[in-house]
Order: sequence, then C-alpha cells, then structure tokens
Amino acid sequence: MERTINAAGVFEVAILQVKPAKGRYAENLAQIGESFAQLAIGETTPALVVLPEAATTGYFLEGAVYELARSTEEFAHDLATTWRVACGDRAVELACGFYENDGGTYYNSALYLRIAGGSHEVVHVHRKMFLPTYGVFDEERFLSRGRRLQTFASVLGPAAILICEDLWHAIMPTIAAIKGARVLIVPSAAPGRGIDGETEMRSVARWREILCATAAEHGVYVLYAGLTGFEGGKGMTGSSCVVDPRGTIQVQAPDLGGCIVRGVVDLREADLARASLPLLGDLNAVLPDLLLDDELPLPKGRTS
Repeated sequence: MERTINAAGVFEVAILQVKPAKGRYAENLAQIGESFAQLAIGETTPALVVLPEAATTGYFLEGAVYELARSTEEFAHDLATTWRVACGDRAVELACGFYENDGGTYYNSALYLRIAGGSHEVVHVHRKMFLPTYGVFDEERFLSRGRRLQTFASVLGPAAILICEDLWHAIMPTIAAIKGARVLIVPSAAPGRGIDGETEMRSVARWREILCATAAEHGVYVLYAGLTGFEGGKGMTGSSCVVDPRGTIQVQAPDLGGCIVRGVVDLREADLARASLPLLGDLNAVLPDLLLDDELPLPKGRTS
C-alpha cells in the first residue's frame, strides 16, 4: 500500500491523542494498536503518525520509571510489531515518546521510527533537554537530560523533535530551524493549569500561543501530540494539533479524550511562508554576530 501523497511535497499526517493507563505498558501498546488499525481502513495510510510524550506508560511515574523504561531497540521492536499486527506491511514513519533506559542511564525520550515491510529502522532519538522540576513536575530527580538537539531526514523532509518543555524555551525551535528543520514534532504531556474565561485553561491558551508563534516565526509545520486523561488527580490537556507555517491551526483535538487528528503537510507552504516573512533568513545573517558576543555566558573553562 502507498502512503498518502497527493502531489509533490504534500503528505497526510496523523496524531494519536492517547489516554494511557499508568504503568501498563503492554495494555497501552495494545490500545495504540487499535488506533493504528483505524488508520489502516481505506487504501492509504498517513505518511507520518505522531504519538505523545510517555504514550505507552503515562507520564507521572516517579521511581517506577526505572522499571518501565525500555532500551531504544526494545521499544522500536515493540512499536514496529504493534504497527505490523494492526496494519500489515503498510509503510509508515512513527514518532513516539517513551522513557528510555540507555545502559542504566534514564531519559525522557522520543523515537522516530521508519517501518517498511518486515523491517524497521531507528532514524532518530531525541532526549528531552529541559526537565521541569517545579510545581507538579519532578523529572530531573529521576532522569538525565539530553545534551544535543539534532535534525534528521524524515518522510516530510528535514525535521526535529522537541519534547514538551523543550518548546517553551525559544532557543530550541530557533536552533532546529537554523539547522534546517521544516517540521517540528512535539510530543507532550501537559497538565492543565488555571482557567481562562469560563471554559479554557490558561495552560491550553498559552500552549496555543507558543505553537502558533513558533510556526510563524520560523516558517515550519508544528505537529503537537498531547497526552490526555488523568494521572493522580492531574488532568492532561490533549489539544493535539497541526499548525501550518503561517501560524494557523489547521486542525485541533479537544482537551479530553483519546482521538485521531488528521492533517496535511504541504512543504510548498513552508517555502511560501519563509519567502513572505523571511525572518529565518534574517536570523542566519545576524547569527554570526550574536555568537561572537563576548558577553554571552560560556561554560567554565571555555573561552571561545
């Protein structure tokens, strides 16, 4: 079966907004498999499927993360097997958040996986760099942080993954865009906080502002996959969405409940957005001066 490619540079994508049962890895994989099976209805499947942060375990694990974390190879095998059981030999690329065990060092990671026929390939693993440890968050107590932000070749062209709070630090999407990313994949597990007006949580409104501003500033598509459900009385806010390179939300899921969000990525739109608002080109021109600023703080022992 072929992926959905309507024209040169036009791809169908899907975001699975899942509601995992805390700590039930096999059960959550089976539930994801049911969603995969829905994507296989019809003649084509999406070129890219994105799942949230901690999609197979739940987010608030604390010390249980050491029991539920998987190596990259094990998690890739499990995810690929789940896809094949549901969708047979259809080709796809998957992005999914998971807790990673790298030889006894633990990370909040996201895997990018390419599946074709009976084989699969780990294309990229991003390890979350900004680990929140404030309010209801306690990540840095249990996890190590990633040390590098990289772009990689996806079916949609150059892409980068930023996990949840990574995106709240504007330097992260900026670096990804400078490195060539045209698509930002954002797996997230965001608890709801505050009320805006009568119905919307302030955290949801703030996320929308960040996602739209990031897309518009850099002329990139942003694919946001939000975890949903309740963990220990904390409600995850879902709101998965596809944002186009002009900062307009193409499609968005509700705050609560599992669902599938389908969108279209047209890479020609990224080219047009960057041409009409060439902020990224301006940044590339000014960047050398910024990097040579001797007032910027450098790690101890570094002088240049």
